[in-house]
Amino acid sequence: MTPQEFASKHQSLVWSRRGAAPEVILRAALMQPRFHTILDACCAFGLERVAGEWRELAREQGRDVRRAAPLVERMLRNIEAGFRDAAT
Repeated sequence: MTPQEFASKHQSLVWSRRGAAPEVILRAALMQPRFHTILDACCAFGLERVAGEWRELAREQGRDVRRAAPLVERMLRNIEAGFRDAAT
C-alpha cells in the first residue's frame, strides 16, 4: 500500500477536507485509533514514520492526545512485534 492508497482508503477520517495530503490523514488516523487503520498506515508509510508522527503529536500533550495515547502506543507495539515475527 502506498501513502496515496492509504489516503484514498481512509479519506473519511478527514471528510471535511477532501483531497487532504496523506500525512494529514495519517495524523487523523493516529488521533482516532483503530487497529486496522493504524496497520494500514504502517504498511503505507512504514512503522518508523508512523511512530515518528505519533511522537510529534504526543509532544502536544492535549486532551485528545492523552486519550489516544494508550491505544496508539499499544497498537504500535503490537504491530512492531507482528512485523518482527513476520520477518523471521
